Amino acid sequence: MKSSNHMILILIVACQLMIILDSSVMVTALPEIGATMHLSTTSLTWVQNAYILVFGGLLLLGARTGDIIGRRRTLSLGVALFTVASVLVGIAQSAEFLLFSRALQGLAAAFATPSTLALLSISFTEKKERAKAIAVYSAIAGGGGSVGLVLGGWLTEFVSWRVGMFINVPIGIALLILAPRFLKETDKNAGNFDGMGALTSVLGMSALVFGFIQAASEGWGRPLTLISLAVGAAMLTSFFFIEARAKQPITPLRLFASRRRSGAYLGRFLMVAGNFSLFFFLPQYLQNVLGFTAFQAGLAFLPMSVVMFGMMYAMPRLVSRFGNLKVLIAGIAIAIIGTLLLSPLSSHTLYFPEMFVPLIIMGIGAGMVFSPFTSIGISEVEARDAGAASGLVNAAHQTGGSLGLAILVTVFEAAKGGGEASKSAFAHATSAAILGSAAFLTASLIVVLVWFMPDLKPVKKTSAQPEGKVREAV
Repeated sequence: MKSSNHMILILIVACQLMIILDSSVMVTALPEIGATMHLSTTSLTWVQNAYILVFGGLLLLGARTGDIIGRRRTLSLGVALFTVASVLVGIAQSAEFLLFSRALQGLAAAFATPSTLALLSISFTEKKERAKAIAVYSAIAGGGGSVGLVLGGWLTEFVSWRVGMFINVPIGIALLILAPRFLKETDKNAGNFDGMGALTSVLGMSALVFGFIQAASEGWGRPLTLISLAVGAAMLTSFFFIEARAKQPITPLRLFASRRRSGAYLGRFLMVAGNFSLFFFLPQYLQNVLGFTAFQAGLAFLPMSVVMFGMMYAMPRLVSRFGNLKVLIAGIAIAIIGTLLLSPLSSHTLYFPEMFVPLIIMGIGAGMVFSPFTSIGISEVEARDAGAASGLVNAAHQTGGSLGLAILVTVFEAAKGGGEASKSAFAHATSAAILGSAAFLTASLIVVLVWFMPDLKPVKKTSAQPEGKVREAV
């Protein structure tokens, strides 16, 4: 890999890591934030969802912005706003200001993230270099969150969780200085912004998530719960009608014409719905039930993090030998096994080996899935749709995490039984939520098997379909 390409990859990965870290760096601080700002477990989900809902909902608009004004410029605008928003989160003194600032971070991330993957896809065109770059990018997307848990835990215990936000300032400034020097600007395409598409997608997902969280705290029969779910469904239906008729949609529906790409988006959505939720419930279980400190809770995820990043080096070789599809299926299956082994938690569970071993297994599985999902999600896309395809990959990731967490919070609250929970009740509720995570992972595996079933069948080589293209497709 050329030295210039090394620098391009470093900048892209640094930007992606900064954004991914902020989705998890506060997780180990949630018990402290909840106690300081008087937020329940259910209310604490908004510390995460205020960020990832806006992030996921506006990703497609961010991708479209990159197409129109240039992806490097969009990346720089996103990084600048993200840096400012991080300072606001760090100085927040009330729950309302904290949630507003987290939402502003999500807005900034929505414009920066699609440009990272789009710039990577156009900067690395040689097959082997592209595979290595995607493996690194996917390792950050999948494993960066667990690094955030360790960092957030250390800062919460020994300094302050707020410092985790201030760290973004020098990183953001460095990216703003170096990006114009090393990242080439992409062509600008004249066009319009699909404001109604962006608005209905954000409102639809937000209403759905709010409805599930209301169900967890107030019950399914409450008018506000039912109205929120109905509004969410109506808004998302309107979104698809708008996109089908828009001249320049933020989500070109032609991207879903590919069976493999649409399967990759849905499979990733379900995978993250199960995987991300673990990072919300387990740190609280470790602190509230097993008595871990915030730093110890973060360190508990270190083995998983190490394994996930270790898989980054093995992935190019595995994919080269077995193909994306077989590696993907094996990875999801391994992640399911690890999640099921982790699920029988109690107030007397020992971290080693009862949690340590399943986390290792989950790390292996999760480390195998995101690179194939990413590769398939942006495969065979025309240049005009590169930004939109990159946005869909990340939108599936973020909205999956948000909606999955909202759904599993209802499972958690139902199992807990409401009110202040004893250690045994909290452990039982966490166990139920982890089983819900396993259900999401199983659904992801089913989607992959059903959507990609034709690719599992042997294909005869013909002059119209050369062998090389078949292998690259799967």
